[in-house]
Amino acid sequence: MAVKIESVTPRSPAAKAGVKAGETLVAINGHPINDALDYGFYCYERTLELDLVTRKVKVRKRDDYDDIGLNFETYLMDKKHSCRNKCVFCFIDQLPPGMRETLYFKDDDSRLSFLQGSYITLTNMTDSDIERIIRMKLNVNVSVHTTNPELRKKMLCNRFAGDVLRYLKQMADGGIVMNCQIVLCRGWNDGVELRRTLADLLALYPAVQSIAAVPFGATRFREGLPQIELHNRQSASEAVDIIESFGDKMLAEHGERVVYPADELFITAGREPPPSEYYGSFDQYENGVGMWSYMRDGFTEALADTEGSDRPIRLSIATGVLAAPLMEMLAGKVREKFPNADIRVFTIKNRFFGETVTVAGLTTGRDLTEQLLPHKAELGSRVLIPKSMLKADEDIFLDDMTLAEAEKALGVPVIPNGSEPDELLDCILDE
Repeated sequence: MAVKIESVTPRSPAAKAGVKAGETLVAINGHPINDALDYGFYCYERTLELDLVTRKVKVRKRDDYDDIGLNFETYLMDKKHSCRNKCVFCFIDQLPPGMRETLYFKDDDSRLSFLQGSYITLTNMTDSDIERIIRMKLNVNVSVHTTNPELRKKMLCNRFAGDVLRYLKQMADGGIVMNCQIVLCRGWNDGVELRRTLADLLALYPAVQSIAAVPFGATRFREGLPQIELHNRQSASEAVDIIESFGDKMLAEHGERVVYPADELFITAGREPPPSEYYGSFDQYENGVGMWSYMRDGFTEALADTEGSDRPIRLSIATGVLAAPLMEMLAGKVREKFPNADIRVFTIKNRFFGETVTVAGLTTGRDLTEQLLPHKAELGSRVLIPKSMLKADEDIFLDDMTLAEAEKALGVPVIPNGSEPDELLDCILDE
């Protein structure tokens, strides 16, 4: 596939070689270029021969890692690969109509797994795709859910979903490192099936670097979708026990747990998440595994290194149901060291998606403002919210309310803070 060059970075190696915007790149050093992975992989050498449609150009770099300066219309140089499944637990299938179009796209692209850390199911891949992953040594994240082929076909609603499980061993044998996830659906892939899946995946260690078990989440828009019960205290506790039994065994034999329950499973089971040391290098942090402990322990440590005072502090923290107890705990620690600190923690219930959705990152601007407005006089000088409530590259909530609109409605600054403990402490202390 030839790729049109959108622009050439001034004074880059490609610009110095005379490559022009509008030309079409066909190959590098004889290797056809189909997408961003090919481009990045074959640009590694210092001397490159670019096959353009009408001519060949020699490009020389000072260092192997230098970018040659070609820019294309899209990040991947072609369209994202979409998902071919209709998973029984899919969150996108539970979205209401009328939201922005990009929210409905189901990504299942192995290139983004390597470049951005997204998870893939392997169901839209071929043997040649797997061979390329192995050839290029591209570590990937895989949504496994179950290693029972028939159950996987049923859960993903894809007749090929069980067959492609062979790719896991093929990639492991090829030296590919994988992070795996299991969306744990009560009555589907828990219990005996969970034990089977963990045993099969851990047999591929160390190629399988980590496994996260994340509980199924339901919105109020599941009409017409398969029935799945939410986890309760007992089912979550049983799942944690199974996961920890495998984790304990891996810890004893290999010095790391490898398999971890999501924070939500601990909390649903009525257990406080364990110390940060439990999570090793936090390989599954972005999957909601260890976030609670990382914030709790890091915040406590940062606060211990902070000199207290009697200066007045008056602010609010707004978060989702899941994180509210943690924020209340941390606010209490601040009050102990700063006696004149008036920190209010407001739990925002998710009325847009339904109150079974408890993560802060799915809070809409409307839910935030409507639930804080009755307490407008109590908000203090500012309201802190987790940055995850906003779109990654814009100050906009899921319902398209802007941060500026939320501030106008509440009459105080609304300050997004990240996931780093010292950043939250700085926001609280206004430093």
